[in-house]
Amino acid sequence: MEGDAFSAFAITALRLAGHLTAAGDQLAKPAGQTSARWQVLAAARRSDMSVAQIARALGVARQGVQRLADVLESEGLIAYADNPQHQRAKLVLLTAEGAARLGVIEIAQAGWADGLGAAFTPAELDAARAVMARVMDRLGGGEVPGD
Repeated sequence: MEGDAFSAFAITALRLAGHLTAAGDQLAKPAGQTSARWQVLAAARRSDMSVAQIARALGVARQGVQRLADVLESEGLIAYADNPQHQRAKLVLLTAEGAARLGVIEIAQAGWADGLGAAFTPAELDAARAVMARVMDRLGGGEVPGD
């Protein structure tokens, strides 16, 4: 019974992720970006993360983030800097042009989020977020199919 409910939750979460990615791509498109590139730009704003740290924070493969970061660097949207904590793992920094593009996206995203968020109460969204965070914590704890 719980497994069926969780399976339905997981399918809905995956479908939601697809819809959010598509919406993110539309929000990022006027700035010449995609959802994935937007996420790396936003992480670069922190100025204290390496590619590997960004990948861990996003829950994606380091190689994918490295490919995106290299493209963003070639376009002048991010820059690599020496990392005092690790000689080989450069820090990813947002350039002025990257910040400008990120700003365009974030202005569009804020209006989109306000409009969509108005359909729900803060308590509903907080409860949904809390359940999702608990699921991610369980999955991050090494729980895999077959365990």
